[in-house]
Amino acid sequence: MFIGVSTDKGKVRKNNQDSYFVSEDTELPLFIVADGMGGHKAGEVASNMAVEIVKDFFIEKKEELKKNKVDILKFIRSAVEKANTIIYKKSIENDEFHGMGTTITMAYIFENKLYIGHVGDSRAYLLRNNKFIQITEDHSLVAEMVKKGSISEEEAECHPQRNIITRAIGTDEEVITDIIVEDIYKDDILLLCTDGLTNMMNDDEIKEILINKIDLQKNCNSLVKKANRLGGIDNVTVIAIKLV
Repeated sequence: MFIGVSTDKGKVRKNNQDSYFVSEDTELPLFIVADGMGGHKAGEVASNMAVEIVKDFFIEKKEELKKNKVDILKFIRSAVEKANTIIYKKSIENDEFHGMGTTITMAYIFENKLYIGHVGDSRAYLLRNNKFIQITEDHSLVAEMVKKGSISEEEAECHPQRNIITRAIGTDEEVITDIIVEDIYKDDILLLCTDGLTNMMNDDEIKEILINKIDLQKNCNSLVKKANRLGGIDNVTVIAIKLV
């Protein structure tokens, strides 16, 4: 597979509260993005902790993962729950980190299947046969409003409360993880990204950059540069993976 990754603090934020992981081990095809929230550097701490805890959990279970694909779903839930417990405990025991939390969107690829674990409003997309599809559902206030028919998808793109999320790691004692399983094929491109990208660019703009270049690293660099050029109001992180 071909992989590209890029991250930037943007034009407004003082530090980058996004974290990510891209596996260099072909036997552990794990990819993660996380977008932290909280005062001072608490968001940065939360996102980094979540990525490290989930990554280490999967590394520990590497041999088991190769034997039984059913365990992947269990491991995704267990890894996210472990991260939630540790981050939540840290947030209530230390005033400096009170209220911190993070999104997480992770992907694991095994035997032509894509396994996604998802909490928050970072996203996973699939580009296949010129179709660019969001495969995660935002856990956000505006997403719920769209689902209820209170506002349109177009109104949601510029809604003043679009950054309010309704589910995160570390903010509550328990967390619910969305699990998505998809078939994945040769030439598919998987994109994981934080909302610093999707708040600045719509799906068609993202797709145009992914589809018009063959170098995934250049794709990722171009997506981050354009998000910054359009205002860069938030940290932005993108990971692109192409199946070959």
